[in-house]
Amino acid sequence: MAELVTGHAGKAHATAEQAAGLNAGILGLDDYVLNVHDKFEITVVSANKVTIGTGELVMQGRHVSQGTPGRSLIVTNGSQGQKRNDLIVCRYAKGSQNIESAKLVVVRGTPTTGTPTDPAVNTTSPLDGGTTYDMPLYRIPLDGITIGAPVALFNVLKPMSDVWDSLTQTEVLTLINSTYGTVKGYRRGSLVTLRIDWKSSASGSWNTGNFGTLPESWRPPMDLNFSYGGRDGANQKIINVNANGTMTYANQGGTQGTNAFGMTVSYAL
Repeated sequence: MAELVTGHAGKAHATAEQAAGLNAGILGLDDYVLNVHDKFEITVVSANKVTIGTGELVMQGRHVSQGTPGRSLIVTNGSQGQKRNDLIVCRYAKGSQNIESAKLVVVRGTPTTGTPTDPAVNTTSPLDGGTTYDMPLYRIPLDGITIGAPVALFNVLKPMSDVWDSLTQTEVLTLINSTYGTVKGYRRGSLVTLRIDWKSSASGSWNTGNFGTLPESWRPPMDLNFSYGGRDGANQKIINVNANGTMTYANQGGTQGTNAFGMTVSYAL
């Protein structure tokens, strides 16, 4: 029977199961830490103790809030000469009378002298009728009695504002302006497109020249280069867009002169 969930029915009728189904349908059928608070930041305190920071997560549509900073968890001591992987998980449970709960727990792995593996966790989703479900947050590697660096196992779900930014295109802006020409650009999310209209100041076959420097928010994460080929085999250049924002060009032999050239390049931030 169809039921209007977000409507007045004259009695209490909206259920946690319906809310979880809505969350899962919108956010996805997976487990996510939300991009707020400490994002469950972990700190190793001693050989058998870690703390977890504040955070919000959604596991199989269930929203769990960790509002206590520095929540302490005990890791069972390791053994000399053996290795072990433990997991810190957020555990959902449905008990008697369908009472549901969630808590952070440490799942102990099996010690070995070889390569340790992660312990088994509960994987049947409550959306599919599971009464216990674990969302792994961290792997805690132990080598002897020493706790190694925790390994994050969760995905951070970006907010809708980031999705909006990824779909929004900026206006065309003049990023570099010189007596030799301009470099203009626009961005759609992390994708940058540059239009270069320039007159070479370097006439030698292998000479180099400079465009200028891009603003910081337009710079690629690593040095990039693009090829330019003029008509009739003349005016061959390599265009460099560097991670520090500098833009340069290098002639690639042949008859160059001080010809004008124009090209469009695109890259992801």
